[in-house]
Amino acid sequence: MLFEKIGIIDEKFEYRSDMYVGTNCHRIVYIDSKPPENPDAFFETYDGRGKVLMPAFYNAHGHSPMSLMRGYGENLPLDRWLNERIFPFEDKLYSEAVYWATLATMAESMRFGIVSTSDMYYFIDDMVKAVVQSGLKTNISRAVTNFGAPVAESASLKEAAQAIEMYYGFEDGRILVDASIHGEYTNDFEMMKAIADMAKHYDVRMHVHLSETKSEHENCVAKYGKTPAEVFLEAGAFDVPCTAAHCVWVTDSDLDIFKAKGVTVASNPCSNMKLSSGLCKVPPMYEKGINVAIGTDSTASNNSLSFFEEMKLFALTGKITSMDPSTMTPQQVLRSATRAGALSQGREDCGLLKEGYKADLIVVDISGPNWTACDDIANGLVYSADGKDVCLTMCDGMTVYRDGEYTFIDIEKTIAETENAKAEILKRL
Repeated sequence: MLFEKIGIIDEKFEYRSDMYVGTNCHRIVYIDSKPPENPDAFFETYDGRGKVLMPAFYNAHGHSPMSLMRGYGENLPLDRWLNERIFPFEDKLYSEAVYWATLATMAESMRFGIVSTSDMYYFIDDMVKAVVQSGLKTNISRAVTNFGAPVAESASLKEAAQAIEMYYGFEDGRILVDASIHGEYTNDFEMMKAIADMAKHYDVRMHVHLSETKSEHENCVAKYGKTPAEVFLEAGAFDVPCTAAHCVWVTDSDLDIFKAKGVTVASNPCSNMKLSSGLCKVPPMYEKGINVAIGTDSTASNNSLSFFEEMKLFALTGKITSMDPSTMTPQQVLRSATRAGALSQGREDCGLLKEGYKADLIVVDISGPNWTACDDIANGLVYSADGKDVCLTMCDGMTVYRDGEYTFIDIEKTIAETENAKAEILKRL
């Protein structure tokens, strides 16, 4: 596809107007202020007037099947939300329900410009099937918990290894598999070490929940005399590239660990505020050079996947925690939503509008009233844009969503099947 006369967010996350961008197969092959010499070589020409082309979003932390639980555990703190609502519901999950819920989440993701999600859950076969069908990508992980049960008897540990062996690199690398410790508070130290050893054995990435709530953080210190980050460090979880979700209650010494070990922080501002867990303090992380990405968490605790909404909250929480309006520049925020998330997934050739990189792109319509008289387009993408401004989503050069149409998803059937599955689970409770 050749995008012509379109505004772009370039590799420095600066806005440039009236550009030409060409994609071929999976990659970006042309970027210039002038049209290419051979425009007929492109399958389609896209009129970009009144629009902006930018890198697609990489959701650094999610639980896709939990679209089944959207609105199910409202107005509760995390511990009660999990124990009173979510865990009992999840106990009744079944294969087909997970498949349809994941597919519904993929539809919502591409509608809002997300092309890849770091997904932590179970029923891996069904999730992979849905992601492959959708045309999107995933870094999927079988979240392991043992609550003190013997490691040798852990079915989830075996399933995690099987998922890596079966799906890592599947579909030309669209499907990657990480190792995952759900959290310090849901595992004993022996299990944490076992998962870390598995990640090192298979040479895969790690994905963990870390210091999401004050009680989680303080209970860990009381139990081990160490913060969750220090416990994970001792267990070896940071000996491979790791994405640590939330990091709301981390200490300065924890940040030094993240920097030294190359840990990515996945901030989830909407979920953290909705569950009253606290605010991730991003400016000090930026100052230390830590890779900070953005996650939505699940639609059970968010309750949407609108990444423009998430970016705005991410920027605002950084400004309010630092009490400095000059922090969280649009360039930093846009990078966290795109390139930082791609790097957290080990997708080195993704997340930038740059020749040779994967054509993971979104088109944003900036002709609406919410864009009237906008002076700074990059800033507008953070603070003025709405998720429904996304009019095209491209993943690996394939257009998966365009102007209300889903290329590979029957959206009416997907919604109906997901709602039927939720009704069936509620009957079983």
